[in-house]
This record gives sequence, structure tokens and C-alpha cells, in this order.
Amino acid sequence: MSAVARRGAVALGGLVVAVALGFALAPRTSDAVAVAAVAAVAAVGGFVGSLPTVRAEHPALARAMLTVVLVDLVVFATAFLSVPTDFNLATGAGMAIVLLGLSFLTGASGQISIGNGAFMGVGAFATAIWANHHATTPIVVTLLISVAVGALFGLLLGLPATRLRGPYLAGMTLAFAVAFPAILSSFNSWTGGDSGLQLPNSVTAPPWLVGLFHAGTPTLTTDTLWLTDVVMVATGVAFFFMANLFASRTGRAMRLVRDNDVAAELVGVALPRTRVIAFVISAAYAALGGALWTLLNNSVSPATYGFALSITILAVIVIGGIGTISGAIIGGVVYAYSTNVIAWFVARTGLNPQGNLASQLNGIIFGALLIVTMMFSPLGIAGTIRHLRQRRALARERR
Repeated sequence: MSAVARRGAVALGGLVVAVALGFALAPRTSDAVAVAAVAAVAAVGGFVGSLPTVRAEHPALARAMLTVVLVDLVVFATAFLSVPTDFNLATGAGMAIVLLGLSFLTGASGQISIGNGAFMGVGAFATAIWANHHATTPIVVTLLISVAVGALFGLLLGLPATRLRGPYLAGMTLAFAVAFPAILSSFNSWTGGDSGLQLPNSVTAPPWLVGLFHAGTPTLTTDTLWLTDVVMVATGVAFFFMANLFASRTGRAMRLVRDNDVAAELVGVALPRTRVIAFVISAAYAALGGALWTLLNNSVSPATYGFALSITILAVIVIGGIGTISGAIIGGVVYAYSTNVIAWFVARTGLNPQGNLASQLNGIIFGALLIVTMMFSPLGIAGTIRHLRQRRALARERR
């Protein structure tokens, strides 16, 4: 039996087993149909994406199939998780998008930015302002508008950044991050001042999703599940485009500029344009993450997107592994559950939750983790794992 036939048999067998279990164990026919649909998507996507010819000749299609399978499974899993867990996962996914943009800017193009928390705030407030003036706009359109606004701000900041390097570039983005909350507070009529903005309507689950649950299921459960699924789909799309961007000619040009800008210029790479593109993409991704946070929290405040958030973003991506896609995922998970870990630590140690030390514990822990990472694992978690795998592969070849 050929490799393709074996993969097809495995996919078909898994589909048959999943459908059989769904109809045998599901209490309602609609639940069984949902399980069958999830299994079918996973089986077809996994089979097509695993074909050697697809991976070799159509890598973008293989990545698309992998994305569909992963998003399909994650969305299915969220239906069985608690409301707080779904909320934490969605928060971490939004942060992972922001980390992915910063990973591309710093890890791929070599530009240092400490202002992605402010770009995140741009997307968050763009979403809230638009929703307050156009409450009936579909979620997808609102998110696209926020991404466009974030990209515009990235362009405005990226143009002067083409003349700056190293600490001077970091200083410019630092100034933007520090000034951003004050700028927001100055435009009270648009941003709501220090109190921020509330969305006019909370995002509610569509009737077809509510119909999949038993009668009497709390609205909070279905609405949170719907928001989590929206965030997961947006995250999957964002990671798919970034994976293709990393592997594209533009991604290779970014890495060449990072490693040797003189050599990049000699082979025809336009340095200013390449650096501006990196800034625009990073800002757009940060704005998307901020927009998703606004939908999750149903409100936005200038205090959320201050300088501390920018430092946290930088620390988390270094811990996860800068310049890698998996590092953004790891960083998102670390951030999502950091609040729970800190609450557990405060409860165990008997610290006053309202005290000064407890309020600063988040920054202290991330700062300590950043120091430890730079000392013992400068490549981050993802980078270190990849390095160890490469060393193991080399050791096997020598044998």
C-alpha cells in the first residue's frame, strides 16, 4: 500500500470512528451532526495537507489545510470548556496575534519596537469608536477597519523610523508608548477620556449556535463561546498569512536586511520600503489583537494600553521565542494564564491583593522571567526547542 493510500485509510477510519461515536453518544441528532462535521473537516484537511506533493508543490495550500484542521479542533474543544477558560484562551489568542506581529518586526526585520502596546490601543479604540457610531456593522468589517487604522498609524510611525537604528528607534517607539494614554485622554469627545468607551451592544451568539445547546443554557455561556470562536478563527487567519509571509520573498528580504543591510541593498532590496512594510504589518497585527480584546471586554480604557503593556509584550515574546511563529503561541498561552498564576501566588503567600506589591507582581514576575530567559535560554522557549532538535538531527547524521 502506498503512503498516500495509507494516509487516506487513516483519515477515512478516523472519520468513521468519530461519526459513529458521535451518533452513539450524543444526546441529540444536532450534536451528532456537529461532531460529524468537525470530524469531516479535520479528516479532509489533515489528509490533503499531509500529502507530500501538496507540501512540496503547494506549500501555501498545505499551510491552509493545517490551519483549518487546528482551528476546527480548537473551536470544537471550546464547546466543552468553562466560560473562564474560554475567556482566557481568547485573551491569549488576541495577545498571540500581537506577539506574532512584533516577532515579525523584530525577529525577521531586526527593528526594535517598544510601542506595540500603543498600536494595540489604536485598534482597540478604533473598534470602540466605530461601534459607537455604526453599531450594526458586521464584526468582520469592524475588525478590518481597525486593522486598516492600525496599519495607517504604523505607516506614519514607520516612515521616520527608516532613518533610525537600534536604541534611537527603540526610543522613538518608547515615546509613542508613553504618550499614547495622554493623547487618548486629550480627545475626550472621541475616546471618552480617562474612563474610556463602552460598546453600545455586546456581541451575542447567533441563533444556530444557541440551538446546539440545551434549553436553559445561560446566555453568558453561548455568547462567550461565540466570541471565543470568532477570536480563534481570526487568530488562525492571522497566523496563516504570517506563515506565508515568513516563507515569501518579502520575508526573505526582511531577514536579509536584518542580517546584513549592505548586502541586501547590493542585491536590490529597497531598505526604506522593506522597513516600512515591517512596521505596517506589525502595527496591523497589534491593532487586530486590540480590536479583539475590545470585543471580549465590551469596553476599552486608555489605562489598559499604557507603557507597561508594551514592556509586557516585549518580555512575553522574548520568553516565547522571538522570530518564530510557535513562540507567539507560547507567549500567548503564558500571558493568558499569568493572571491566574499571580492570583494563586497571592492567595498562597497571604499578600494583600489590594497592596502595592500585589499590584506590581505582574511586572515583577515577567521581568524576572525575562532575565532568566536571557541568561539561560536567549533564543526563548521555541528557539531553544528548535535548536535542540537541530543538534539532535546533526548527531543522528554523524552516526
